[in-house]
Amino acid sequence: MSERGVERGVRPVVIGIAGGIGSGKSTVARVFGTLGCVVSDSDAQAKAMLQRPDVAATLRAWWGEGVAPGGEVDRAAVARIVFGDPAARRRLEGLIHPLVHAERAKELERARASGAAALVVDAPLLFEAGIDRECDAVVFVDCPREERLARVKATRGWDEDELTRREAAQWPLERKRAACGHVIHNSRDRDDVERQVRAVLASITGLRGRQ
Repeated sequence: MSERGVERGVRPVVIGIAGGIGSGKSTVARVFGTLGCVVSDSDAQAKAMLQRPDVAATLRAWWGEGVAPGGEVDRAAVARIVFGDPAARRRLEGLIHPLVHAERAKELERARASGAAALVVDAPLLFEAGIDRECDAVVFVDCPREERLARVKATRGWDEDELTRREAAQWPLERKRAACGHVIHNSRDRDDVERQVRAVLASITGLRGRQ
């Protein structure tokens, strides 16, 4: 079996990506994509689900017109509600996660039909939502907190308090890392990151080949 793919119709391995906020999980997932994997972006899928009319209607019924003025969900308004109220967050997850799961199942079938090397699941709540149970292997993306904070400041406008608040709603990083079978160190050297991804993919698909 090569890193470029498997025989069409054979179930590809499913690789989950975990790590801290701002660690570069999506960057690592994209590198897997360049190596013949299909990438499932759960965050993008969840954002798309929030714009479904039926979902918007449900959120308005729960939390009022302010969460979907004009019919379109205000994600910032929803975030203010759910990150301040664990029960509200669980309620939202109960609505969105099954929809994203259905999309991921479709992507696995597309990956199978195309002979992709793997389906790579980039999900912010991989462990918290139980998505790791769908995976054959999980990769932890390691990155120093200072770098992660600099990234979220630049890309999301968050300060350190906001990063801390968001991460408090997730598993502790050491618990995530301990639950992963592989680690990729996401440095500024993109060639080094690609070398690590190649090695991890070869290791995971090689184990599949010996089963």
